[in-house]
Amino acid sequence: MLEGVTDLKDPRSPESRKFCVNGVVFDLDGVIVDSHPLHRIAWRNFLRTVGKDVDEAALDFVLDGRTRKEILLHFLGPLTDKQLDHYGRLKDELLRTLADEMRTIPGVVEFLDHLSNAGIRMALATSASRRRACGTLNEIGIAHHFKTIVTGDDVASGKPDPAIYLLAARRLQLAPESLLAIEDAVSGVRSATAAGLKCVGVGSAIHAELLRAAGADPVVPDFRALSVSQLEAGFQ
Repeated sequence: MLEGVTDLKDPRSPESRKFCVNGVVFDLDGVIVDSHPLHRIAWRNFLRTVGKDVDEAALDFVLDGRTRKEILLHFLGPLTDKQLDHYGRLKDELLRTLADEMRTIPGVVEFLDHLSNAGIRMALATSASRRRACGTLNEIGIAHHFKTIVTGDDVASGKPDPAIYLLAARRLQLAPESLLAIEDAVSGVRSATAAGLKCVGVGSAIHAELLRAAGADPVVPDFRALSVSQLEAGFQ
């Protein structure tokens, strides 16, 4: 067994065979793309354009699975729909200027290929806007893996509300209890588990305990420490 998946249950035990992975639902930022540092820069630059300077600790708010609307309202207070759309597009444009620096999480492209070859259905459940989410998937050449995409535009409340994962399950036409979520944020793990999904956490050793406490099991550093066969051995 590879490093990082030692939390998987013994596949011989009856308890471990109660769950069969029929589909995998991925978060986007921090799971598929290593975008968090770039988001911090883009949000900081955006907020400065509207005359608001925030410190690094305050910017942590943007990395916990919030929708763009929730982030804008948090920092700027009440806004009209027109302002929300305008400011959201401006922030996305600032992020787009950093696109050349965006990298995928190690091993994720190969992992997606393996899931596809194994016939396991995949969905995306991200708090990002549909425009940005689809743009990112197309830019890195993996959009074909995701027939089901649920974004922050599709739900009234972002993570940790379970709505986004319940909608992903409904669109996949699979029971939440047969799905596996992959998340990097505490709010995302809580969203997935509240919807009834099992959840694997992706994160550094620093964040691993927080993800486990929220309900992720196991927690891996990246996708080089995870394989389809290990999912089947650990959860069936």
